[in-house]
Amino acid sequence: MWSLFWLRVAAALYSLGLLQTLLTLFRRGEKLAAPARTAFSLGVVLHFVSLVERGFAIGHLPTTSVYESLSLCAYFLALTHLLIAKWYSFPSLSFVVFPIVFLLTSLASTEIPTAGWADPGLRSAWLNAHILLVTFGYAAIVVTAASAVFYLLQERHLKAKAVGGLFRNLPPLGTLDSLTSKAMAIGFVLITLGFFTGSAWAFVESGSRWLSEPKVHVSLITWLFYLLIMYLRVAAGWRGRRAAFLAVYLLLFSGLTWVSHSGLRPLLER
Repeated sequence: MWSLFWLRVAAALYSLGLLQTLLTLFRRGEKLAAPARTAFSLGVVLHFVSLVERGFAIGHLPTTSVYESLSLCAYFLALTHLLIAKWYSFPSLSFVVFPIVFLLTSLASTEIPTAGWADPGLRSAWLNAHILLVTFGYAAIVVTAASAVFYLLQERHLKAKAVGGLFRNLPPLGTLDSLTSKAMAIGFVLITLGFFTGSAWAFVESGSRWLSEPKVHVSLITWLFYLLIMYLRVAAGWRGRRAAFLAVYLLLFSGLTWVSHSGLRPLLER
């Protein structure tokens, strides 16, 4: 269907916004900001074309399936963002909107399965890349949580004006907060890439059946929580104690996600 074709083209254009979000974490997203906005705007136009094509094909407003609802939701979110960007100065909002619009549009475009893996070696390599990305992402989250805990301990140590003791050799609070921020940013990039590579692998492997799996829902919730944390740190400027507690909560979410995906190992043994 042409509607699906235009939707997938829109998702590809939205992906530039996701890339810009990831680069922003390392203060390298400014050069891509203008191209990302242009691509996003063009994506909204083609997304509208997709919805119109779909509406004419089925004879009514495309809201009767999960995929159609996801597509419509993504479109209105993207359109609302463009209107807000035109009327108000709220550039940091794109940090959250770009990834979510890309996610919803990508999910909506998985309605029709592909032909499957043409090469077993590519299938295995793709899955291994996904697992490596997620594993290193979790390692970064562990470092993030550990530095956050040390931050809280050092803060308490300094407030108590204690001299010496077990934590006397801990780095300064600024150093620990910087380590937390960098490890969290690296972890978010790795987890994001792992999430989308895993989603693409599952789509080719089993079509849209993977969307109904509880472990996918857990992963999605964890990723959205991670995105919220990054927004609070980058756009809202959260630092110090509040950010440290969020890092600990993130480790708990990630642990739950890791447990829910423990069934990945048998896939590698095929």
